[in-house]
Amino acid sequence: MDGIVEALKNEPNIRIHLGFAILAVIFGFVFDINNTEWIILAFTIAFVLILEFINTSLEAITDLVSPKRRPRAKVAKDVAAAAVFVSALLSVVVGLFIFLPKILPLINK
Repeated sequence: MDGIVEALKNEPNIRIHLGFAILAVIFGFVFDINNTEWIILAFTIAFVLILEFINTSLEAITDLVSPKRRPRAKVAKDVAAAAVFVSALLSVVVGLFIFLPKILPLINK
């Protein structure tokens, strides 16, 4: 739990991802998604948060091992951040697949 608390206190991106995760869960209740959709949503949220935690730890380790700016350290940080970015994009796609069919009928009324 210390790692989660530490990350939430010091990493704004984790707070942003957690905020969107909470919003997605609220939407899940509002739109009464089915069990399969809940599982997909839960795994998607966990996937993004796990990658953000890994990215945060990799950045901390990189800063510890390489306090000076070095091209290889930048590569390590950039690639880890790219993994988070790809997972966040995937979460948007999953959210669209789950929620768009439920939202469109409301808009088309």
